[in-house]
Amino acid sequence: MARTGRPREFDRDKALEAALTLFWKQGYEPTSLNQLKASMGDISPASFYAAFGSKEALFHEVVQRYLETYGQVMAPLWDETLAPRDAIEQTLRRSARMQTTRSHPTGCLTVLGAANCSPENQPVQTLLAAERERNRKGIKACVDRAIANGELTGSSATETLPTLLATFLHGMACETRDGDSAKKLDAAITTLMQVWDSLAPNHRPALHRQ
Repeated sequence: MARTGRPREFDRDKALEAALTLFWKQGYEPTSLNQLKASMGDISPASFYAAFGSKEALFHEVVQRYLETYGQVMAPLWDETLAPRDAIEQTLRRSARMQTTRSHPTGCLTVLGAANCSPENQPVQTLLAAERERNRKGIKACVDRAIANGELTGSSATETLPTLLATFLHGMACETRDGDSAKKLDAAITTLMQVWDSLAPNHRPALHRQ
């Protein structure tokens, strides 16, 4: 009579972390259920559905885990104890470091995770679009606060500043995925913050040397 071994222990937390890494690296649609189950410890279909319900439900959990961990680089945007400029700069520099760290996939899950979904997966694309919109609102809140406290001068240029900053923030995901280093992005952030400084009421343009 064949001996029946003990069932394989299922570590839900490790399985979720494995799914996060796979979705981050490949994106939602290219990641198959078979790949997910294999990366999560070769779990059975029954265990997968009992633990997570569906691929889409798992992705929702993965995004939440990402926001609670790696996504905390965005926290300065909502920290009103920071000066608005500091909040923006800290967010950009922390995001650049996180996205270029080699201990996990490069780039940003909320930008790259569902960039081009088929119609049936539109809710997944909408989920990440909402997170990016939240980032835009956080950036705009910092700019609005800077105008209100006199750190920036209200102007047509200042009106476009949130879009400039958000475009840079989200664009870093493509640059890091294509191999840009943290050092290169850090230098670009320094230049970008000079744009912020140029919109300050006490800004004095540097004189060009003859």
